[in-house]
Amino acid sequence: MVGIIRELTFATRENMDFLEITHALQEDLSKTGMKDGEGIFFIPHTTAGLTINENADPDVIHDLKLALKRIAPDLPGYRHLEGNSSAHLLASLMGFSLTVPVREGRLALGTWQGIYLCEFDGPRRRKLLVRWRAS
Repeated sequence: MVGIIRELTFATRENMDFLEITHALQEDLSKTGMKDGEGIFFIPHTTAGLTINENADPDVIHDLKLALKRIAPDLPGYRHLEGNSSAHLLASLMGFSLTVPVREGRLALGTWQGIYLCEFDGPRRRKLLVRWRAS
C-alpha cells in the first residue's frame, strides 16, 4: 500500500484551539492495514498548523497557548485587511506538515506525545490531508 491519501475533517471549538487528533489518525491508520512505514500529515490552511507535544497534562497546552498569544498578539499595526494577521504568523511558526513513523501498525510516538491540529482563526472546520506510505 504505497501512497494512500485520505482527507479527514475536524471541527475546532475556539479562536485558538489545540485539538488532539492522535486517536483519529491511529484509527485511520488501522483501516489501511499498514504495518510499517510513515504517516505524512498536511493541513491546507494558512491560519492553522500542526504540532506534536505532550498529551498527558492539559496545562502544557494552556501554557503553550499563553506563550503563543504573547509571541504574536493582535496588534493595530497589521496591514492584512481580514484582521487575522496574528493567526497567519502563528500558523507559520507551528508549521503545516508532520511526518511520523509507523511501526507494527502504530504511530511511533513517544510515551507522552500527541499530535495536535492548531487552530488560530476559529472556530472552523479544517481539512487534513493524510498520506500513509508503507516501507
